[in-house]
Amino acid sequence: MPYYIYRVTPVGPIRQLAKITQFEAFKEASTEAKRLRRESELAPGEQIKTIFASNELQAEELLNEPRGEEPLTGEDY
Repeated sequence: MPYYIYRVTPVGPIRQLAKITQFEAFKEASTEAKRLRRESELAPGEQIKTIFASNELQAEELLNEPRGEEPLTGEDY
C-alpha cells in the first residue's frame, strides 16, 4: 500500500484535501513531507499530512475522520 501526502486546508467544518504525491516506501514519504512542511508557505491551520492507505479514496476518508481526544499524561492532572 502506498503512502500519500496531502495538503489539508480547513474550510469551515470540513477539510479541503489536495493530493501532492505518493510513495511506496515510508522513508521517502516522510522525508518529502518534512521537506514540504519546511519549505511551503502554509496558511493558518493548513497542514501537510502523510497517510498510509490502499487507495486515494481510503486516504481521503481517513483524513476526514474526526480524531479522538488527545491522551492525558501524568503532567495533565
